[in-house]
Amino acid sequence: MSDTPRLAPGDTIGILGGGQLGRMLAQSAASLGLKAHIYCPDPASPAFDVSETFTVAPYEDADALDLFASSVAAVTYEFENVPGATAAHLDARVPVRPGVRALEVAQDRLSEKQFLSGAGVAIADYADIQSQADLDAAVARFGGAGVLKTRRFGYDGKGQKMIRSTNDADGAFDALGAVPMVLEQLIGFDCEVSVIVARDVDGHTACYDIARNHHENHILKTSTVPAGVTEATASTARAMAEKIVTGLDYVGVMGVEMFLVRDEKGERLLVNEIAPRVHNSGHWTQDACLCSQFDQHIRAVAGWPLGSADRHSDAVMENLIGFDADSWQEVLREPASRLHLYGKAETREGRKMGHVNRISKQSV
Repeated sequence: MSDTPRLAPGDTIGILGGGQLGRMLAQSAASLGLKAHIYCPDPASPAFDVSETFTVAPYEDADALDLFASSVAAVTYEFENVPGATAAHLDARVPVRPGVRALEVAQDRLSEKQFLSGAGVAIADYADIQSQADLDAAVARFGGAGVLKTRRFGYDGKGQKMIRSTNDADGAFDALGAVPMVLEQLIGFDCEVSVIVARDVDGHTACYDIARNHHENHILKTSTVPAGVTEATASTARAMAEKIVTGLDYVGVMGVEMFLVRDEKGERLLVNEIAPRVHNSGHWTQDACLCSQFDQHIRAVAGWPLGSADRHSDAVMENLIGFDADSWQEVLREPASRLHLYGKAETREGRKMGHVNRISKQSV
């Protein structure tokens, strides 16, 4: 739905998904005088603790979705694996921002890569894999190495396998479920970085500073700003992110993950993947910017003007994963740190339980 009214204070935004991102979106909505209605099948969703209203129902429940749509002025989502049929059902009744097109592209790695290439954004070479024979041929073309990923439903290292030799490729197609996949060329990159970009209903964009990301066990551990890149690289990253959201006619905040390659030619960037939502690597904006990524997303979804993406402090965001969160008392004693806990009832290894933003005087 395109010609839709802008929300007013007191209106309700529907949020699909009840995890920590939905929780922080609901908190930002409240700070802006808006209400949140969370829709999630999980009755233990931490976002329910901070929302005006919540619905516990499957994403395929048409009657529950209709009631949900009738109670909100716009809908957004906290994760990219919302069923496409769910988003389309709601979009026929109420504005869904970001739109269904963004979900369709981001949910399928092949579609995502085809879109990025068409948008004029640099990416690593890739191959469409439908069989073991396809995989063997692509591995040979890429010099015996690559990253094999299922086209759908992979995150935090799930649904993928590193291929470093033809031996690694043997049986890999069946091992990942014999489903459609892509093989990405293995890139010798210096580090991973990301850009958080926002676009409003009028087509205006705003980009936060590029962040340097460090992963442990395939899960983001820290995001550091400034990222230690040249201004030319930072400008290129912003331009790439803006091309992507403009090409999707996107409304809201998006995380764009990139590889930073350093060689004899200098620095260059290759887009790895996009996330059509607020992003873990943008949590530092909560305490180093006047307008966080969560505030920015709510403003865009409401049809309001974007806020400033300027940074007033340097920051290191650290994810508290699993039992890392048991150190919450020590974090509270750090004078330049701010603790964010997600209110999850059960601590598990590999589960994101919270994060801490460590703030320092701006250097760049």
